Amino acid sequence: MDVHAIVIITIGAALVFDVINGFHDAANSIATVVSTRVLTPRAAVLWAALANFIALFVFHQGVADTIAKTIHIEHSSTAFVWVVICGLFGAIVWNLLTWWLGLPSSSSHALIGGLSGAGIAYGGVDTLQLPAIAKTLYFIPLAPLIGLFLGSMIMFIVYWVFRKFRPQKVDRIFRVGQLISAGLYSIGHGGNDAQKTAGVIWAVMIAGGMLGPKDPAPYWIFVASYSAMAFGTAIGGWRIVKTMGMGLTHLKPVGGFCAEVAGAITLFLATYLKIPVSTTHTITGAIVGVGSVANARGIRWGVATRIIYAWIFTIPAAGMVGAASVLVVDFLGAY
Repeated sequence: MDVHAIVIITIGAALVFDVINGFHDAANSIATVVSTRVLTPRAAVLWAALANFIALFVFHQGVADTIAKTIHIEHSSTAFVWVVICGLFGAIVWNLLTWWLGLPSSSSHALIGGLSGAGIAYGGVDTLQLPAIAKTLYFIPLAPLIGLFLGSMIMFIVYWVFRKFRPQKVDRIFRVGQLISAGLYSIGHGGNDAQKTAGVIWAVMIAGGMLGPKDPAPYWIFVASYSAMAFGTAIGGWRIVKTMGMGLTHLKPVGGFCAEVAGAITLFLATYLKIPVSTTHTITGAIVGVGSVANARGIRWGVATRIIYAWIFTIPAAGMVGAASVLVVDFLGAY
């Protein structure tokens, strides 16, 4: 098959992953605003989808550059493109499985795992660009911890500032506040996650000879990636919303506001630092942080444990599917 045709197929697969990423991670953006009944599920996903696309005009392409350097195989090679396809397949399979099970796993880590597994299966550990991958690995524990810390601190501050207000007035204030905080979180989500797909497409176009090794990513790549994510969010999955917004702990509008602001700050910081971070880990940590202040006994630790197991297995599981796909492609002699 002509390398340009393979590149086009890979771009299509990357955008499919982006759509799946959107509806898989839509729960991260809307879980709190839905569980507090500030917005209906349909209104919430449309609000989040709009904010996902607005992120196109807010952030630069640093995360895309990091993802583009995850694996390295001789550029302008058909093999590189096939490896990326196999890595995307691993990420897509894991995302669909965890979506079906209602588990909020990380699409970012699924992508890193799928690409890494496919790269190792093709050319060994030397194919991995460890400095780029290390950024993501560092933030596996840091993202939820930062979200937890910020969520609890913001909740403490809000409790102190509004300590003399009537509960009904606080509820009214933060119902409006949640519209803003949910939008900010969704901008952060779109800015970090859509760039991951853009990075994959950018790397594949270089490998296919459509771009030079030092050429910047064309703007249409980002428009397509943000659009695909926004579309995926707009058709977002209700299964994970129930786990995130209702399964972990019971939130009121003030708690939802604090969790979303904490998550948004974390995502904005990570994107500024060019680090592909898990939006799932971030918002989960923020929700637990808020819940620990509002009602520590109300946190359902059994649900939290299931989520942690999904985190642990995401990279190796997606990696194994990606590696198995490379072996199948190699057996069929597609390189």
